[in-house]
Amino acid sequence: MTESAGNKNEDCHAANGVKPGRNGMVKNHHHHHHQYQKQDKVYHAACNGELYSRPFIESFEETPMLVAVLTYMGYGILTIFGYLRDFMREWKIEKCHIAREREEQKDFVSLYQDFENFYTRNLYMRIRDSWNRPICSVPGATFDLVERSSNDYNWTFEYTGRVVKDVINLGSYNYLGFAENTGACATAAGEVTVKFGVGVASTRQEMGNLDKHEELEKLAASFLGVESAMAFGMGFATNSMNIPALAGKGCLILSDELNHASLVLGARLSGSTIRVFKHNNMQSLEKLLRDAIAHGQPRTHRPWKKILILVEGIYSMEGSIIRLPEVIALKKKYKAYLYLDEAHSIGALGPNGRGVVEYFGLDPKDVDVMMGTFTKSFGAAGGYIGGRKDLIDYLRTHSHSAIYATSMSLPVVEQIITSMKCIMGKDGTTIGRSRIQRLAENTVYFRRRLREMGFIIYGNNDSPVVPMMLYMPAKIGAFGREMLKRNIGVVVVGFPATPIIESRARFCISAAHTKEMLDRVTTRFLATASTSNHLDHFKAALYPFY
Repeated sequence: MTESAGNKNEDCHAANGVKPGRNGMVKNHHHHHHQYQKQDKVYHAACNGELYSRPFIESFEETPMLVAVLTYMGYGILTIFGYLRDFMREWKIEKCHIAREREEQKDFVSLYQDFENFYTRNLYMRIRDSWNRPICSVPGATFDLVERSSNDYNWTFEYTGRVVKDVINLGSYNYLGFAENTGACATAAGEVTVKFGVGVASTRQEMGNLDKHEELEKLAASFLGVESAMAFGMGFATNSMNIPALAGKGCLILSDELNHASLVLGARLSGSTIRVFKHNNMQSLEKLLRDAIAHGQPRTHRPWKKILILVEGIYSMEGSIIRLPEVIALKKKYKAYLYLDEAHSIGALGPNGRGVVEYFGLDPKDVDVMMGTFTKSFGAAGGYIGGRKDLIDYLRTHSHSAIYATSMSLPVVEQIITSMKCIMGKDGTTIGRSRIQRLAENTVYFRRRLREMGFIIYGNNDSPVVPMMLYMPAKIGAFGREMLKRNIGVVVVGFPATPIIESRARFCISAAHTKEMLDRVTTRFLATASTSNHLDHFKAALYPFY
């Protein structure tokens, strides 16, 4: 697994896009050159090795046929019982808790799609207690959780009055541990609150442009290594409101199939033609680029006004890192523009926390639009876009988010400034560098421990997002509840956020976690197995490949 991918480009295209079938092998949306096999697992090094200055290894496994069949059977049984319960509700045998259309509107077209209603009331409600859990402390390495219970199968909740203390937090995107209420960031934010207040009550173009906003944007540009940067009050809106300002009718957007909803919404709002390429599959992307240039726009065959490639640094559901050197090579070859979303990678990758561009040792100027958020590694809120000065000047006058949205709150701005200076070492300490290093160490250690225990995990070895496969619907709620009983807070994810046969638990590693905390988590996994009356049953529930 440590062998370099450099100088290994032969036979790369022959392996591109090949789907080996449902036998535990790699998914078809990854194309790679070299394989490392170990017990049904397949590790892959990137092709085009001359573009990489370091090994690029990701592991994915196709869902085995047996597990896929059992998963579909589980959903099928739930669906049958769901229709039965709907029949009982219709005849008033069972009480219906869900909101319904008013009687006088029974002849109207329904406000909701029928299947969405069906899925919500019959499947989601069974495991609803696994989400929206209220916490009552700082979401740091640990947090305190307000306990709640339900007497009507998760339709409503009641607080018990008890607080569950010191739950290990493996769900927050607190990558560098700056979500804290003590230390330099909290002190600085408190001082700014006293001086400026909390609300700005105006847009940047009116009376809401403060000196702190200017300071933040200059600092962000310096941190990213670009000419200029612009800050926005909401990370989601940074994508959804700025992409329409960059592309429109007559433009082509090429979007990775696993892109975040904010990127998808922004692309749709732009009115551009959208084509989707397989995740991290450079052969799929190149085919779309080649066809776009060869054939032009539909019907008229005129050249596209511009071609914009949308990708993310780290994909938060897969733990996958974008193959950025190859994307940039294709972008240059076909004269396209590149929009990079670094929401999860900024601060979390690279020796200095400057994201996926630094991680691969690339020039920031090769990325046309560098987008990211302050909500994760910086422990704050909002987002940014960095790039050439003329690009940022254009967005200041054409972006809906810049023109109509209220300015960022000053305490939030100060939190970002202080944490960013800490990461850059401008605070005169090495705290930022040590946190970046600790995050990398924790990531590698935790991923290795899970693999050693036999769990199936997805993604890149250096990604702090660690998805662990659960597959079957019953395991989604069961795993979340069992972990909470052991004071471990995790995020469980299922359909429609993931493919129907790829439900998972997603762990987010933080620099705030200690090795002892991570050991406690893995030890409690094993303790659950050892205290089970049926060890094999537990292994079957958590280790489908055991």
